[in-house]
Amino acid sequence: MSTISIGVDLAKHVFSICEMDSAGHVLRGQDLRREPFGRWLAQLPADTIVAMEACSGAHYWGRRCVSYGLQPRIIAAQFVTPFRKGRRTKNDRADAEAIATAARQGNMRFVPIKSIDQQVRLSWHRVREGYKVESLAIGNRIRGVLAEFGVIVAQSDLALRRVLADLDAKSGLPAELKQLLRDLAEHWAQLSVHLNACQARIEAHAREDERCVRLRAIIGIGPITADAMRTCAPC
Repeated sequence: MSTISIGVDLAKHVFSICEMDSAGHVLRGQDLRREPFGRWLAQLPADTIVAMEACSGAHYWGRRCVSYGLQPRIIAAQFVTPFRKGRRTKNDRADAEAIATAARQGNMRFVPIKSIDQQVRLSWHRVREGYKVESLAIGNRIRGVLAEFGVIVAQSDLALRRVLADLDAKSGLPAELKQLLRDLAEHWAQLSVHLNACQARIEAHAREDERCVRLRAIIGIGPITADAMRTCAPC
Protein backbone atom coordinates (compact mmCIF):
# COMPACT_ATOMS: atom_id res chain seq x y z
CA MET A 1 0.00 0.00 0.00
CA SER A 2 1.39 3.39 -1.00
CA THR A 3 1.92 5.97 1.75
CA ILE A 4 1.18 8.76 -0.73
CA SER A 5 -2.29 10.13 -1.46
CA ILE A 6 -3.03 12.56 -4.27
CA GLY A 7 -5.65 15.27 -4.57
CA VAL A 8 -6.40 16.46 -8.11
CA ASP A 9 -8.39 19.52 -9.12
CA LEU A 10 -9.61 18.42 -12.55
CA ALA A 11 -9.87 20.82 -15.46
CA LYS A 12 -10.10 20.83 -19.23
CA HIS A 13 -6.46 21.73 -19.80
CA VAL A 14 -4.42 22.32 -16.61
CA PHE A 15 -4.70 20.02 -13.57
CA SER A 16 -3.60 21.09 -10.09
CA ILE A 17 -2.11 18.30 -7.98
CA CYS A 18 -1.42 18.00 -4.25
CA GLU A 19 0.66 15.10 -2.90
CA MET A 20 0.31 14.16 0.78
CA ASP A 21 2.23 11.71 2.93
CA SER A 22 0.70 9.20 5.33
CA ALA A 23 0.53 11.83 8.09
CA GLY A 24 -1.40 14.28 5.94
CA HIS A 25 1.51 16.64 5.33
CA VAL A 26 1.69 18.30 1.92
CA LEU A 27 4.76 17.03 0.11
CA ARG A 28 4.39 18.85 -3.15
CA GLY A 29 2.00 20.80 -5.35
CA GLN A 30 2.24 21.09 -9.08
CA ASP A 31 0.24 21.90 -12.21
CA LEU A 32 0.23 19.66 -15.26
CA ARG A 33 -1.43 19.97 -18.63
CA ARG A 34 -3.75 17.22 -19.83
CA GLU A 35 -1.32 14.93 -21.71
CA PRO A 36 1.54 15.18 -19.18
CA PHE A 37 -0.98 14.53 -16.41
CA GLY A 38 -1.97 11.22 -18.03
CA ARG A 39 1.67 10.17 -18.29
CA TRP A 40 2.33 11.25 -14.69
CA LEU A 41 -0.54 9.07 -13.43
CA ALA A 42 0.89 6.06 -15.22
CA GLN A 43 4.17 6.24 -13.28
CA LEU A 44 2.63 6.52 -9.79
CA PRO A 45 3.17 3.56 -7.40
CA ALA A 46 0.44 0.93 -7.42
CA ASP A 47 -2.40 1.45 -4.95
CA THR A 48 -1.77 5.19 -4.68
CA ILE A 49 -5.01 6.95 -3.73
CA VAL A 50 -5.96 9.55 -6.33
CA ALA A 51 -8.86 11.71 -5.18
CA MET A 52 -10.91 14.13 -7.28
CA GLU A 53 -14.21 15.96 -7.10
CA ALA A 54 -17.26 14.54 -8.88
CA CYS A 55 -17.39 16.60 -12.05
CA SER A 56 -17.23 16.28 -15.82
CA GLY A 57 -14.37 13.94 -16.62
CA ALA A 58 -14.04 12.44 -13.12
CA HIS A 59 -15.30 9.00 -14.14
CA TYR A 60 -13.06 9.00 -17.21
CA TRP A 61 -9.98 9.73 -15.09
CA GLY A 62 -11.20 7.27 -12.47
CA ARG A 63 -11.20 4.49 -15.05
CA ARG A 64 -7.73 5.58 -16.21
CA CYS A 65 -6.50 5.31 -12.62
CA VAL A 66 -7.92 1.80 -12.28
CA SER A 67 -6.12 0.74 -15.46
CA TYR A 68 -2.84 1.95 -13.90
CA GLY A 69 -3.43 -0.01 -10.68
CA LEU A 70 -4.27 3.12 -8.67
CA GLN A 71 -7.15 3.67 -6.25
CA PRO A 72 -9.39 6.49 -7.51
CA ARG A 73 -11.66 8.26 -5.04
CA ILE A 74 -14.41 10.50 -6.40
CA ILE A 75 -15.91 12.88 -3.83
CA ALA A 76 -19.06 14.98 -4.12
CA ALA A 77 -18.18 18.69 -4.16
CA GLN A 78 -20.21 19.48 -1.02
CA PHE A 79 -18.07 17.05 0.97
CA VAL A 80 -14.86 18.80 -0.10
CA THR A 81 -15.96 22.35 0.79
CA PRO A 82 -15.50 21.99 4.61
CA PHE A 83 -11.83 21.09 4.10
CA ARG A 84 -10.88 24.28 2.27
CA LYS A 85 -8.82 26.48 4.56
CA GLY A 86 -10.88 29.56 3.83
CA ARG A 87 -13.05 31.22 1.23
CA ARG A 88 -10.30 33.65 0.36
CA THR A 89 -7.93 30.83 -0.54
CA LYS A 90 -10.28 29.37 -3.17
CA ASN A 91 -7.98 28.49 -6.05
CA ASP A 92 -6.90 25.37 -7.92
CA ARG A 93 -3.98 24.55 -5.60
CA ALA A 94 -6.13 25.05 -2.48
CA ASP A 95 -8.89 22.92 -4.02
CA ALA A 96 -6.43 20.08 -4.73
CA GLU A 97 -5.23 20.16 -1.11
CA ALA A 98 -8.82 20.16 0.18
CA ILE A 99 -9.65 17.16 -2.02
CA ALA A 100 -6.60 15.25 -0.75
CA THR A 101 -7.54 16.06 2.87
CA ALA A 102 -11.17 15.04 2.36
CA ALA A 103 -10.13 11.70 0.86
CA ARG A 104 -8.21 10.85 4.06
CA GLN A 105 -11.30 11.04 6.28
CA GLY A 106 -12.31 7.62 7.56
CA ASN A 107 -16.02 8.34 7.27
CA MET A 108 -15.90 9.96 3.82
CA ARG A 109 -18.43 8.76 1.24
CA PHE A 110 -17.20 8.26 -2.30
CA VAL A 111 -19.00 8.21 -5.63
CA PRO A 112 -18.83 4.80 -7.35
CA ILE A 113 -16.96 4.97 -10.65
CA LYS A 114 -19.28 4.52 -13.61
CA SER A 115 -18.44 2.22 -16.46
CA ILE A 116 -18.40 3.42 -20.06
CA ASP A 117 -21.75 1.67 -20.65
CA GLN A 118 -23.30 3.45 -17.67
CA GLN A 119 -22.07 6.83 -18.85
CA VAL A 120 -23.35 6.22 -22.38
CA ARG A 121 -26.79 5.33 -21.05
CA LEU A 122 -26.83 8.32 -18.72
CA SER A 123 -25.90 10.55 -21.66
CA TRP A 124 -29.23 9.68 -23.27
CA HIS A 125 -31.00 10.83 -20.09
CA ARG A 126 -28.98 14.05 -19.95
CA VAL A 127 -29.63 14.91 -23.60
CA ARG A 128 -33.32 14.05 -23.22
CA GLU A 129 -33.62 16.45 -20.29
CA GLY A 130 -31.91 19.13 -22.38
CA TYR A 131 -34.39 18.65 -25.20
CA LYS A 132 -37.27 18.85 -22.70
CA VAL A 133 -36.03 22.17 -21.31
CA GLU A 134 -35.39 23.60 -24.77
CA SER A 135 -38.77 22.44 -26.06
CA LEU A 136 -40.54 24.08 -23.13
CA ALA A 137 -38.59 27.30 -23.68
CA ILE A 138 -39.43 27.41 -27.42
CA GLY A 139 -43.10 26.72 -26.71
CA ASN A 140 -43.23 29.55 -24.17
CA ARG A 141 -41.40 31.84 -26.59
CA ILE A 142 -44.01 31.18 -29.27
CA ARG A 143 -46.82 31.84 -26.77
CA GLY A 144 -45.13 35.08 -25.73
CA VAL A 145 -44.83 36.30 -29.32
CA LEU A 146 -48.47 35.44 -30.03
CA ALA A 147 -49.61 37.18 -26.84
CA GLU A 148 -47.95 40.41 -28.05
CA PHE A 149 -50.47 40.37 -30.90
CA GLY A 150 -53.49 39.45 -28.81
CA VAL A 151 -53.46 35.69 -29.43
CA ILE A 152 -53.60 33.78 -26.13
CA VAL A 153 -52.88 30.06 -26.23
CA ALA A 154 -53.76 27.52 -23.54
CA GLN A 155 -50.90 25.85 -21.65
CA SER A 156 -50.80 22.62 -23.61
CA ASP A 157 -48.74 21.45 -26.55
CA LEU A 158 -51.88 20.34 -28.36
CA ALA A 159 -53.44 23.81 -28.13
CA LEU A 160 -50.26 25.44 -29.39
CA ARG A 161 -49.96 23.02 -32.31
CA ARG A 162 -53.54 23.80 -33.33
CA VAL A 163 -52.86 27.54 -33.38
CA LEU A 164 -49.65 27.12 -35.36
CA ALA A 165 -51.37 24.83 -37.87
CA ASP A 166 -54.03 27.51 -38.46
CA LEU A 167 -51.82 30.58 -38.84
CA ASP A 168 -53.20 31.41 -42.29
CA ALA A 169 -56.61 31.93 -40.71
CA LYS A 170 -55.20 34.60 -38.37
CA SER A 171 -55.82 37.59 -40.62
CA GLY A 172 -54.77 40.02 -37.90
CA LEU A 173 -51.19 38.75 -37.84
CA PRO A 174 -48.60 40.34 -40.18
CA ALA A 175 -47.21 38.06 -42.89
CA GLU A 176 -43.64 38.56 -41.65
CA LEU A 177 -44.65 37.46 -38.16
CA LYS A 178 -46.34 34.36 -39.52
CA GLN A 179 -43.11 33.35 -41.24
CA LEU A 180 -41.21 33.84 -38.00
CA LEU A 181 -43.73 31.69 -36.16
CA ARG A 182 -43.48 28.97 -38.81
CA ASP A 183 -39.69 28.90 -38.37
CA LEU A 184 -40.11 28.59 -34.61
CA ALA A 185 -42.74 25.90 -35.05
CA GLU A 186 -40.38 23.91 -37.29
CA HIS A 187 -37.63 24.12 -34.68
CA TRP A 188 -40.09 23.11 -31.96
CA ALA A 189 -41.21 20.10 -34.02
CA GLN A 190 -37.59 19.01 -34.57
CA LEU A 191 -36.99 19.11 -30.84
CA SER A 192 -39.97 16.81 -30.34
CA VAL A 193 -38.51 14.36 -32.86
CA HIS A 194 -35.17 14.30 -31.04
CA LEU A 195 -36.87 14.04 -27.65
CA ASN A 196 -38.96 11.08 -28.78
CA ALA A 197 -35.87 9.39 -30.23
CA CYS A 198 -34.06 9.71 -26.88
CA GLN A 199 -37.07 8.36 -25.03
CA ALA A 200 -37.33 5.41 -27.40
CA ARG A 201 -33.67 4.57 -26.92
CA ILE A 202 -33.94 4.74 -23.12
CA GLU A 203 -37.03 2.51 -23.20
CA ALA A 204 -35.13 0.02 -25.36
CA HIS A 205 -32.33 -0.05 -22.79
CA ALA A 206 -34.90 -0.69 -20.04
CA ARG A 207 -36.50 -3.57 -21.95
CA GLU A 208 -33.15 -5.25 -22.57
CA ASP A 209 -31.83 -4.95 -19.00
CA GLU A 210 -32.98 -7.64 -16.58
CA ARG A 211 -32.60 -5.39 -13.53
CA CYS A 212 -34.68 -2.69 -15.20
CA VAL A 213 -37.40 -5.26 -15.89
CA ARG A 214 -37.45 -6.15 -12.18
CA LEU A 215 -37.58 -2.49 -11.19
CA ARG A 216 -40.49 -1.85 -13.52
CA ALA A 217 -42.47 -4.50 -11.66
CA ILE A 218 -42.71 -1.97 -8.81
CA ILE A 219 -45.83 0.19 -9.09
CA GLY A 220 -44.98 3.74 -10.14
CA ILE A 221 -41.64 2.98 -11.78
CA GLY A 222 -41.60 3.33 -15.56
CA PRO A 223 -38.82 2.68 -18.08
CA ILE A 224 -37.21 6.14 -17.73
CA THR A 225 -36.93 5.92 -13.94
CA ALA A 226 -35.88 2.27 -14.01
CA ASP A 227 -33.08 2.91 -16.51
CA ALA A 228 -31.86 5.97 -14.56
CA MET A 229 -31.77 3.97 -11.33
CA ARG A 230 -29.96 1.11 -13.04
CA THR A 231 -27.31 3.27 -14.65
CA CYS A 232 -26.65 5.22 -11.44
CA ALA A 233 -26.17 2.08 -9.38
CA PRO A 234 -22.64 0.76 -8.67
CA CYS A 235 -21.26 -1.63 -11.28
